[in-house]
Amino acid sequence: MNIMKLKDVSYYYTPDRPVLHHLDVSFDTGKMYVVLGPSGCGKTTLLSLIGGLDVPKGGFVLYENQDINRIGLEQHRRSNVSFIFQSYNLIPHQTILANVELALTISGVSKEVRRKKAIAALEKVGLGKQLHKRPSQMSGGQMQRVAIARALVNDPEILLADEPTGALDSDTSIQVMDLLQEVAKER
Repeated sequence: MNIMKLKDVSYYYTPDRPVLHHLDVSFDTGKMYVVLGPSGCGKTTLLSLIGGLDVPKGGFVLYENQDINRIGLEQHRRSNVSFIFQSYNLIPHQTILANVELALTISGVSKEVRRKKAIAALEKVGLGKQLHKRPSQMSGGQMQRVAIARALVNDPEILLADEPTGALDSDTSIQVMDLLQEVAKER
């Protein structure tokens, strides 16, 4: 079943510099997709459009056959998608538990439920015994796992990862990709 579809999507920074030109693509539930290409070809722009961080200059971005502009971009980001960024975007003075809980705070979840869900997400990524560490006390791979836990804690249908292994060594990259493949089976 198609969960996301881009129909005739175009995007440009200036009219003479198109990034995406009349793109038609669909994404099915339960599958993992990888977008490859050289720097500047539109990979991050594509993720931004799917995630509702930006809007196309032409065409439509559909979630379950509904235009995400009609759903509301903020609602789409809050309910349907989560992001994993290459730079982790963790708050350095907060514990990893607090970093993961923050995603639920924004969604208005009660403190008790936030704590339980954040702990469960951190356990899922293998960090259940390190809840009170701060990002500066962790390796790059561990910080990426925190970022993945934070993205998973709201149970999004779609998980968007922008170069999730770009800052990691080969072994850790394999571990993170294995974890993402496992998650893809559920989403």
